[in-house]
Amino acid sequence: MPFASTSLGAEQPLLNSELLGYGRDPLAPIKDAVTADGDLVVPLDAEAFGFWLKAAFGTPTTTGAEAPYTHEFQSGSWTLPSMSIETGMPEVPRYAMYSGCVLNQITWQMQRSGLLTATARLVAQGETVGTTTSAGTPAGLEPKRFGHFNGAITRSGIALGNVVSAEITYANNLDRIETIRNDGRIDGADPMTPSRSEGFVRMPDAEFEAILTRAAEEGAKRALADVGLDGDEAALDIRDLRSLVDCIRLVRRTAMQTAVRMITTGVMLALLAGIAIKLKIFGGGP
Repeated sequence: MPFASTSLGAEQPLLNSELLGYGRDPLAPIKDAVTADGDLVVPLDAEAFGFWLKAAFGTPTTTGAEAPYTHEFQSGSWTLPSMSIETGMPEVPRYAMYSGCVLNQITWQMQRSGLLTATARLVAQGETVGTTTSAGTPAGLEPKRFGHFNGAITRSGIALGNVVSAEITYANNLDRIETIRNDGRIDGADPMTPSRSEGFVRMPDAEFEAILTRAAEEGAKRALADVGLDGDEAALDIRDLRSLVDCIRLVRRTAMQTAVRMITTGVMLALLAGIAIKLKIFGGGP
Protein backbone atom coordinates (compact mmCIF):
# COMPACT_ATOMS: atom_id res chain seq x y z
CA MET A 1 0.00 0.00 0.00
CA PRO A 2 1.48 3.38 -0.93
CA PHE A 3 1.82 5.90 1.90
CA ALA A 4 3.83 9.05 2.59
CA SER A 5 4.22 8.98 6.38
CA THR A 6 2.73 7.40 9.47
CA SER A 7 2.51 8.03 13.20
CA LEU A 8 0.71 4.76 13.93
CA GLY A 9 1.98 3.28 17.18
CA ALA A 10 1.07 1.84 20.55
CA GLU A 11 1.63 3.41 23.95
CA GLN A 12 1.38 1.99 27.46
CA PRO A 13 1.87 4.74 30.05
CA LEU A 14 3.48 4.13 33.43
CA LEU A 15 1.68 5.33 36.57
CA ASN A 16 3.70 6.68 39.46
CA SER A 17 2.96 5.15 42.83
CA GLU A 18 1.14 7.37 45.32
CA LEU A 19 2.23 5.38 48.40
CA LEU A 20 4.20 7.07 51.21
CA GLY A 21 6.49 5.72 53.89
CA TYR A 22 8.96 3.81 51.70
CA GLY A 23 11.87 6.22 51.83
CA ARG A 24 13.02 8.90 49.43
CA ASP A 25 13.40 6.59 46.44
CA PRO A 26 10.20 6.21 44.40
CA LEU A 27 8.50 2.87 44.05
CA ALA A 28 8.35 1.04 40.75
CA PRO A 29 5.68 2.45 38.41
CA ILE A 30 2.56 0.51 37.43
CA LYS A 31 1.65 -0.19 33.80
CA ASP A 32 -1.54 1.45 32.51
CA ALA A 33 -3.87 0.47 29.65
CA VAL A 34 -2.58 0.18 26.08
CA THR A 35 -3.51 2.86 23.53
CA ALA A 36 -2.87 2.14 19.85
CA ASP A 37 -3.72 4.77 17.26
CA GLY A 38 -2.14 7.26 14.86
CA ASP A 39 -2.31 8.90 11.45
CA LEU A 40 -1.42 7.58 8.02
CA VAL A 41 -0.82 9.95 5.09
CA VAL A 42 -1.77 8.27 1.81
CA PRO A 43 -2.04 9.49 -1.80
CA LEU A 44 -5.37 9.84 -3.58
CA ASP A 45 -5.03 7.34 -6.39
CA ALA A 46 -7.23 5.15 -8.57
CA GLU A 47 -6.64 1.84 -6.76
CA ALA A 48 -5.29 1.99 -3.22
CA PHE A 49 -7.52 4.86 -2.07
CA GLY A 50 -10.55 2.59 -2.48
CA PHE A 51 -9.39 0.61 0.56
CA TRP A 52 -9.49 3.76 2.69
CA LEU A 53 -12.92 4.74 1.37
CA LYS A 54 -14.18 1.28 2.29
CA ALA A 55 -12.65 1.67 5.75
CA ALA A 56 -14.41 5.03 6.18
CA PHE A 57 -17.86 4.22 4.77
CA GLY A 58 -18.12 0.43 4.66
CA THR A 59 -18.62 -1.88 1.70
CA PRO A 60 -19.77 0.03 -1.40
CA THR A 61 -22.44 -0.87 -3.93
CA THR A 62 -20.61 -1.82 -7.14
CA THR A 63 -22.25 -1.79 -10.56
CA GLY A 64 -20.93 -2.59 -14.01
CA ALA A 65 -20.17 -5.85 -15.78
CA GLU A 66 -16.61 -4.80 -16.63
CA ALA A 67 -14.21 -1.94 -16.07
CA PRO A 68 -14.74 0.89 -15.48
CA TYR A 69 -16.90 -0.05 -12.50
CA THR A 70 -19.01 2.31 -10.42
CA HIS A 71 -18.59 2.19 -6.64
CA GLU A 72 -21.17 4.02 -4.54
CA PHE A 73 -20.22 4.72 -0.92
CA GLN A 74 -22.80 5.89 1.62
CA SER A 75 -22.17 7.48 5.00
CA GLY A 76 -23.76 6.47 8.26
CA SER A 77 -22.98 2.76 8.23
CA TRP A 78 -23.07 1.13 11.68
CA THR A 79 -20.81 -1.70 10.53
CA LEU A 80 -17.28 -0.66 9.63
CA PRO A 81 -14.60 -3.10 8.50
CA SER A 82 -11.51 -3.65 10.62
CA MET A 83 -8.09 -4.47 9.22
CA SER A 84 -4.57 -5.38 10.23
CA ILE A 85 -1.77 -3.05 9.16
CA GLU A 86 1.91 -3.92 9.31
CA THR A 87 4.67 -1.34 9.10
CA GLY A 88 8.10 -2.77 8.40
CA MET A 89 11.67 -1.57 8.60
CA PRO A 90 13.69 -4.48 7.15
CA GLU A 91 17.10 -2.90 7.86
CA VAL A 92 16.56 -2.83 11.62
CA PRO A 93 14.72 -5.33 11.44
CA ARG A 94 11.41 -4.30 13.02
CA TYR A 95 7.92 -5.26 11.91
CA ALA A 96 4.93 -3.88 13.84
CA MET A 97 1.53 -5.45 13.25
CA TYR A 98 -1.49 -3.37 14.31
CA SER A 99 -4.61 -5.51 14.60
CA GLY A 100 -8.24 -4.41 14.73
CA CYS A 101 -7.62 -1.09 12.96
CA VAL A 102 -10.77 0.98 12.34
CA LEU A 103 -10.79 4.30 10.53
CA ASN A 104 -11.91 7.13 12.78
CA GLN A 105 -11.43 10.11 10.45
CA ILE A 106 -10.23 10.86 6.94
CA THR A 107 -9.26 14.32 5.70
CA TRP A 108 -7.96 15.70 2.43
CA GLN A 109 -7.39 19.17 1.04
CA MET A 110 -7.88 20.37 -2.51
CA GLN A 111 -6.13 23.30 -4.17
CA ARG A 112 -4.83 24.29 -7.58
CA SER A 113 -1.37 22.77 -7.29
CA GLY A 114 0.69 20.43 -5.14
CA LEU A 115 0.46 16.77 -4.22
CA LEU A 116 -2.99 15.42 -3.43
CA THR A 117 -2.87 13.37 -0.23
CA ALA A 118 -5.28 12.30 2.49
CA THR A 119 -4.74 11.76 6.22
CA ALA A 120 -6.38 8.67 7.71
CA ARG A 121 -6.72 8.64 11.49
CA LEU A 122 -6.91 5.09 12.84
CA VAL A 123 -7.84 3.42 16.11
CA ALA A 124 -6.23 0.00 16.64
CA GLN A 125 -6.71 -2.72 19.19
CA GLY A 126 -3.05 -3.36 19.83
CA GLU A 127 0.49 -3.71 18.49
CA THR A 128 2.65 -6.81 18.04
CA VAL A 129 6.33 -6.25 17.23
CA GLY A 130 8.57 -8.88 15.66
CA THR A 131 11.78 -9.26 13.67
CA THR A 132 10.09 -10.93 10.70
CA THR A 133 7.01 -10.02 8.72
CA SER A 134 3.65 -11.58 9.52
CA ALA A 135 1.98 -10.35 6.34
CA GLY A 136 3.57 -12.83 3.94
CA THR A 137 4.30 -11.52 0.43
CA PRO A 138 1.24 -9.51 -0.69
CA ALA A 139 1.16 -8.09 -4.21
CA GLY A 140 2.02 -4.41 -4.42
CA LEU A 141 -0.26 -1.75 -5.87
CA GLU A 142 1.09 0.56 -8.54
CA PRO A 143 0.10 4.14 -7.66
CA LYS A 144 -2.07 5.96 -10.20
CA ARG A 145 -2.35 9.33 -8.51
CA PHE A 146 -4.92 12.03 -9.03
CA GLY A 147 -3.79 15.64 -9.40
CA HIS A 148 -5.13 18.92 -8.08
CA PHE A 149 -5.18 20.71 -11.40
CA ASN A 150 -8.09 18.79 -13.00
CA GLY A 151 -10.56 18.68 -10.10
CA ALA A 152 -14.07 20.10 -10.14
CA ILE A 153 -17.19 20.26 -7.95
CA THR A 154 -20.37 19.44 -9.87
CA ARG A 155 -24.05 18.96 -9.11
CA SER A 156 -26.09 16.91 -11.60
CA GLY A 157 -23.17 17.15 -14.00
CA ILE A 158 -23.00 20.97 -13.82
CA ALA A 159 -20.06 22.79 -12.24
CA LEU A 160 -21.13 24.71 -9.14
CA GLY A 161 -18.38 27.32 -9.20
CA ASN A 162 -14.71 28.13 -9.30
CA VAL A 163 -13.08 26.29 -6.42
CA VAL A 164 -10.22 28.16 -4.74
CA SER A 165 -9.55 25.57 -2.04
CA ALA A 166 -11.45 22.94 -0.16
CA GLU A 167 -10.95 20.78 2.89
CA ILE A 168 -13.11 17.71 3.41
CA THR A 169 -13.20 15.93 6.75
CA TYR A 170 -15.31 12.84 7.42
CA ALA A 171 -15.32 11.44 10.95
CA ASN A 172 -16.94 8.27 12.29
CA ASN A 173 -16.50 9.48 15.89
CA LEU A 174 -15.44 6.07 17.14
CA ASP A 175 -16.26 5.09 20.70
CA ARG A 176 -13.58 2.80 22.13
CA ILE A 177 -14.90 -0.29 23.90
CA GLU A 178 -12.67 -0.14 26.97
CA THR A 179 -13.44 -3.42 28.71
CA ILE A 180 -11.26 -4.99 31.40
CA ARG A 181 -8.88 -7.51 29.78
CA ASN A 182 -5.75 -9.34 30.80
CA ASP A 183 -3.71 -7.75 27.98
CA GLY A 184 -4.75 -4.10 28.57
CA ARG A 185 -6.20 -3.70 25.05
CA ILE A 186 -9.60 -2.48 23.97
CA ASP A 187 -12.25 -4.82 22.60
CA GLY A 188 -12.83 -2.65 19.56
CA ALA A 189 -14.45 0.63 18.50
CA ASP A 190 -18.05 1.39 17.58
CA PRO A 191 -19.02 4.21 15.20
CA MET A 192 -21.17 7.05 16.48
CA THR A 193 -22.98 9.74 14.47
CA PRO A 194 -20.76 10.76 11.52
CA SER A 195 -19.76 14.37 10.93
CA ARG A 196 -18.56 16.83 9.08
CA SER A 197 -17.32 18.36 5.84
CA GLU A 198 -15.77 21.77 5.29
CA GLY A 199 -14.91 23.70 2.16
CA PHE A 200 -14.33 27.07 0.55
CA VAL A 201 -15.83 27.83 -2.85
CA ARG A 202 -15.75 31.01 -4.95
CA MET A 203 -18.36 31.61 -7.63
CA PRO A 204 -19.92 34.57 -9.49
CA ASP A 205 -22.81 36.39 -7.82
CA ALA A 206 -25.25 35.54 -10.63
CA GLU A 207 -24.44 31.84 -10.38
CA PHE A 208 -24.76 31.89 -6.59
CA GLU A 209 -28.16 33.59 -6.83
CA ALA A 210 -29.28 31.04 -9.42
CA ILE A 211 -28.30 28.19 -7.09
CA LEU A 212 -30.22 29.80 -4.22
CA THR A 213 -33.26 30.26 -6.45
CA ARG A 214 -33.22 26.62 -7.58
CA ALA A 215 -32.79 25.45 -4.00
CA ALA A 216 -35.68 27.64 -2.80
CA GLU A 217 -37.96 26.39 -5.59
CA GLU A 218 -37.15 22.74 -4.90
CA GLY A 219 -37.61 23.24 -1.15
CA ALA A 220 -40.98 24.94 -1.68
CA LYS A 221 -42.17 22.15 -4.02
CA ARG A 222 -41.10 19.48 -1.53
CA ALA A 223 -42.80 21.28 1.36
CA LEU A 224 -46.05 21.58 -0.63
CA ALA A 225 -45.84 17.93 -1.65
CA ASP A 226 -45.49 16.90 2.00
CA VAL A 227 -48.85 18.52 2.82
CA GLY A 228 -50.56 17.23 -0.33
CA LEU A 229 -50.47 20.48 -2.32
CA ASP A 230 -48.83 19.16 -5.46
CA GLY A 231 -49.97 18.30 -8.97
CA ASP A 232 -51.83 20.31 -11.58
CA GLU A 233 -54.50 21.59 -9.15
CA ALA A 234 -52.02 22.83 -6.54
CA ALA A 235 -52.53 26.49 -7.56
CA LEU A 236 -56.33 26.11 -7.33
CA ASP A 237 -56.02 24.48 -3.91
CA ILE A 238 -53.84 27.31 -2.66
CA ARG A 239 -56.32 29.91 -3.95
CA ASP A 240 -59.17 28.07 -2.20
CA LEU A 241 -57.14 27.99 1.02
CA ARG A 242 -56.45 31.71 0.67
CA SER A 243 -60.17 32.40 0.14
CA LEU A 244 -61.00 30.30 3.19
CA VAL A 245 -58.46 32.22 5.28
CA ASP A 246 -59.91 35.53 4.06
CA CYS A 247 -63.40 34.36 5.06
CA ILE A 248 -62.18 33.36 8.51
CA ARG A 249 -60.52 36.74 8.94
CA LEU A 250 -63.75 38.51 7.83
CA VAL A 251 -65.87 36.48 10.25
CA ARG A 252 -63.42 37.14 13.06
CA ARG A 253 -63.35 40.87 12.32
CA THR A 254 -67.18 41.02 12.09
CA ALA A 255 -67.54 39.08 15.34
CA MET A 256 -65.18 41.45 17.10
CA GLN A 257 -67.06 44.47 15.81
CA THR A 258 -70.42 42.96 16.85
CA ALA A 259 -69.09 42.14 20.30
CA VAL A 260 -67.78 45.68 20.74
CA ARG A 261 -71.12 47.14 19.64
CA MET A 262 -73.07 44.92 22.01
CA ILE A 263 -70.79 45.78 24.94
CA THR A 264 -71.02 49.49 24.11
CA THR A 265 -74.79 49.31 23.81
CA GLY A 266 -75.08 47.47 27.13
CA VAL A 267 -72.91 50.04 28.88
CA MET A 268 -74.92 52.92 27.43
CA LEU A 269 -78.23 51.30 28.47
CA ALA A 270 -76.90 50.75 31.99
CA LEU A 271 -75.86 54.42 32.20
CA LEU A 272 -79.24 55.61 30.93
CA ALA A 273 -81.04 53.38 33.42
CA GLY A 274 -78.89 54.71 36.23
CA ILE A 275 -79.56 58.31 35.22
CA ALA A 276 -83.30 57.65 34.96
CA ILE A 277 -83.41 56.14 38.42
CA LYS A 278 -81.30 58.93 39.84
CA LEU A 279 -83.50 61.67 38.39
CA LYS A 280 -86.73 59.79 39.08
CA ILE A 281 -87.83 60.32 35.53
CA PHE A 282 -90.36 57.50 35.70
CA GLY A 283 -91.76 58.62 39.03
CA GLY A 284 -92.05 56.52 42.15
CA GLY A 285 -90.45 57.06 45.53
CA PRO A 286 -91.50 59.57 48.28
